[in-house]
Amino acid sequence: MRRILLGSQLRRLRESRGITREAAGYSIRASESKISRMELGRVSFKARDIEDLLTLYGVTDEAERAALLGLAKEANVAGWWHSFGDVLPGWFQTYIGLEGAASLIRIYEVQFVHGLLQTEAYAHAVVQRGMPGAPAAEIDRRVALRLERQKALVSERAPRFHAVLDEAALRRPYGDRSVMQGQLRHLIEVSEQPNITLQIMPFSFGGHAGESGSFTMLRFPESDLSDLVYLEQLTSALYLDKPEEVAQYERAMERLREDSPGPDESRDLLRGLLQLT
Repeated sequence: MRRILLGSQLRRLRESRGITREAAGYSIRASESKISRMELGRVSFKARDIEDLLTLYGVTDEAERAALLGLAKEANVAGWWHSFGDVLPGWFQTYIGLEGAASLIRIYEVQFVHGLLQTEAYAHAVVQRGMPGAPAAEIDRRVALRLERQKALVSERAPRFHAVLDEAALRRPYGDRSVMQGQLRHLIEVSEQPNITLQIMPFSFGGHAGESGSFTMLRFPESDLSDLVYLEQLTSALYLDKPEEVAQYERAMERLREDSPGPDESRDLLRGLLQLT
């Protein structure tokens, strides 16, 4: 997130001075493509390069320079999730960093309960089902990573979290009966947290706006960062940030919110499912 933020600020400064990427690259003894990668937040930053670029862009105010250099230093600090690098795909590291920086997370999930809302037992069953034959130690590490992510929802800077779960995600069993009962009770409890809004899209509604499948929307406190849509695949992920694409998911999420029972009614649905489990 910090890399993306710094990169966007560098791009804005460069464009405001009418300087090409090629000229910027020449000033730091690098290629045009490196400037492009820096502005997209895809590479680490050297303090010397940032200093030279700020000079080229005419940034002479010491406070402004110090702020941007400080951001560059922070951007190079490895996040907590890097300690899970042995079980964390590179393409998912980006998402965890963005998830942890978001001020608003909105999700629609149809396959299973979203990772930020899973109990330890349920998460273990999900990971084990998805990785048959994996060593027990690896499964435990992946579950530990998931539980670590959940701490963001109860931190001092906890984001607002709005989840719409399809009823299918709640009726599809992972683990035994006690695991599913524990997961349903957990959903009822966490839905009472002030920063969490949980809605259930029931089978009885029929077809709905989530026809394209599960998705996540992230919003950040920094105005320089646009909203993102995250679409997870089996071996990679897509990040959509074009305004017209994000707007389509925004409309789908709004329709899901409007068409699903409200939080109180959704808790009643969860209680009903708990009695049937």
